Amino acid sequence: MSKALSVDLRERVIGAIDEGLSCRAAAVRFGVSAASAIRWRSLSLKTGDVRPGPLGGDRRSGLIEKHADLILGRLEAQPDITLAEMQAVLAEQGVTVSTTAVWRFFDRRRITLKKSRRTRTSKVGQIS
Repeated sequence: MSKALSVDLRERVIGAIDEGLSCRAAAVRFGVSAASAIRWRSLSLKTGDVRPGPLGGDRRSGLIEKHADLILGRLEAQPDITLAEMQAVLAEQGVTVSTTAVWRFFDRRRITLKKSRRTRTSKVGQIS
């Protein structure tokens, strides 16, 4: 997993930019990418701080969690609904999510949808 560069390095790059160096020149001076120096400068101007944000983790589950009542209500009404059908139900409401996102929604709640054994065993596979 990647690791953010130190706050000290970020502050030194921003300090050099504040002293008159361009973002690209400061990047060369400190051995970082020009894109990083530009992002850090932008972050410094916007928030006044250059500390990195949190790395990793789930950032998109909030989208589907907003519709938990709809999903759980539909599941209660139709217990054998498939992930693709649930995705279509959400799409009707204007929510675009993947079937994997729907699966993760159920997994977080420990809801498993298993096929039930409603039919008799086939005689073809039995040994007499």
